[in-house]
Amino acid sequence: MTTRLNRFIQRLRELTGEKLTALMGLIFEIDGLRESFLRQDANKAPGVDGIRKQDYAEGLDERLAALSQRLRRNAYRPLPARRSDIEKDNGSKRPLDIPTVQDRLIQQALHRVLNAAFDQEMSAQSWGFRPGRSAHDAVTAARGYVAEGKDWVVDIDLASFFDQVNHDRLMHLLGERISDQRIMTLIGRYLRAPMDTGDGRQVRRSRGTPQGGPLSPLLANLYLDVLDRELVRRGLSFVRYADDIAVFVSSERAAKRVLERLTRWLHQHLDLEVNAAKSGAHRTEDTALLGFRIHPDGPVSPAPKAIERLKERVRMLWDARQSLTTQQLRDQWQRYITGWWNYYGYANGRREVHALSGWIRRHMRKCFWLRWHNRHGRRKALERLGVRGRALGVAGSRRGAWFMARHVVVNQALKTATLSRYGLILPWTLAG
Repeated sequence: MTTRLNRFIQRLRELTGEKLTALMGLIFEIDGLRESFLRQDANKAPGVDGIRKQDYAEGLDERLAALSQRLRRNAYRPLPARRSDIEKDNGSKRPLDIPTVQDRLIQQALHRVLNAAFDQEMSAQSWGFRPGRSAHDAVTAARGYVAEGKDWVVDIDLASFFDQVNHDRLMHLLGERISDQRIMTLIGRYLRAPMDTGDGRQVRRSRGTPQGGPLSPLLANLYLDVLDRELVRRGLSFVRYADDIAVFVSSERAAKRVLERLTRWLHQHLDLEVNAAKSGAHRTEDTALLGFRIHPDGPVSPAPKAIERLKERVRMLWDARQSLTTQQLRDQWQRYITGWWNYYGYANGRREVHALSGWIRRHMRKCFWLRWHNRHGRRKALERLGVRGRALGVAGSRRGAWFMARHVVVNQALKTATLSRYGLILPWTLAG
C-alpha cells in the first residue's frame, strides 16, 4: 500500500460531515489494487469466469495496470455474480453471490477507503462488520441494558433484508457523502450487476445488495444507520448487528408498542418489511441475541438452538461411517469445537454445556467401537488401550454400539484422560 494512500485513509478517518472528492485516483492506484488482491483468501470459490486467485496472479502487474486504467476511465463493467445457495442452521437456504476474483479485489479496494470514511459517523450501537467491534461486544452492551432493568426485548427480523434494500434510497445516502461520480457509478453497477443462476439464466437486480462480496456489509450498515439514528432520537436502548436488531425496554406493554411503531416506520422510511413470524416482544431469557440467552439475574448462556446445533454437529462429526483416519477425525473435531468454544465460551452460564460432556464422549466411544469393526478388531484395540484378562471378553458382545459406549470396560479403555491425550478435548473442561 502506498504511503500516499495510507495518509489519505488516515485523513478520511478524521473527516466528519465532509464530502469525499477525487477518490477514484487514490482508491485504484496499482499498489492499492495489489494489496486488495493479496488480502483475498486463496480458497474462495471462483466466480462465473472460473478464475481462481492463483490463476489471476499470473501476469498480475499487467492485469492490475490495465484494470486501473479501465476504472479511471469509468469503462469497467462488473461480471455477473455466481449464485450459490448455502444451508442455514435451521435447514433453509441462504443465497450467496460469488463475485469473480477481479470484482472481489475492486470491492475490497472500495471497502477499505469508504469504510474508513463512513465508520466514524456510524452509531455506537451498531456492532456488526465494523473494525474493532464484535458480536460479543453487542451482547455485552445488551447485558448492560438488562442490568438496568430493561429485561423485555423487541426482536426485529427484517424479511430478506439483503434482497430488499432500495437502490434509490441507498444511492441517495451515498451521494450525501461522495461527490466523485465515477465511484457512485461503479457502486451502482455492482448493485445492478446480474446474477448468474448456473442454468444459463442471468437475473437482473432492481433491489438488494448482493451477499458474498466485501462491499455488501458496508452498504447494509450505511442503509440501516438511518434506523439507528431514529432509535437514538426516540431515546431507545438497542443493539444492532447487521440486520439483527434488538431494542430493550422495561415492560411488555412498552415492547409491543415499540414493535408496532418500528414496523410502520421501517416500511415508510426504508421500504423494509418486518418478518412478523420471527419478530416479537419477549423476556430476555426467553429469546436469543446472536446465539446467547441473557438472564435478568446476570448469567449469559448459549441459546437452546445453539446447544441443539452443537448436538447435531457432534452426531455428524462422530459418525463412524466417515471415510476418515483417526487423525482426520481428531483434526476436524478440534477445528469445530475450538471455533465453537471461541465464540460460545463468552457465556458465563455454562451448565447446559457442561451437562453435554459425558454425552459427547459417549459419541466418541461409540464411533471408535464401530470403527473397530468386529470381535477380533475390538479385542486388539482394547489390548492396545491396556485392557487385560477376562475384561477382553467384552469384544464379543452383541449389544449395540450406543450401549457399549457406556460399558465400564470401554469407558476404562477410552477414559477421559486417554481421549484428551489423543487430542479429543472439550475446551470448557479445560477452562473450568
